[in-house]
Amino acid sequence: MTLVPDVSGSAALAIVESLLLALNDRKVLPEDEIMGILRDAAAANENMPETTERPGHHALVAALINRIILGGNSVRRH
Repeated sequence: MTLVPDVSGSAALAIVESLLLALNDRKVLPEDEIMGILRDAAAANENMPETTERPGHHALVAALINRIILGGNSVRRH
C-alpha cells in the first residue's frame, strides 16, 4: 500500500503532540497517563473494522501510534 501524504493528519498529530507535551510540562497530566492515552488510541484503532474504501488504514494508524510510544516524541527525546 502506498502512503499518500495527509496534511490534515500531520497537522493534527503535531497539535496533539504539542498539547500532550504542554500538559505534562505544566504537571496537568503525568507521563504515565499520557502514555495511557496513546495506548488507548492505538488499541481503539487496532479494534476498528477496516473499510473497503481505506483497507488497512486503522492498522497503519495503530502502528504509527505504537512507534510513537516506543520512540518518544519528535520534539524531545528522553
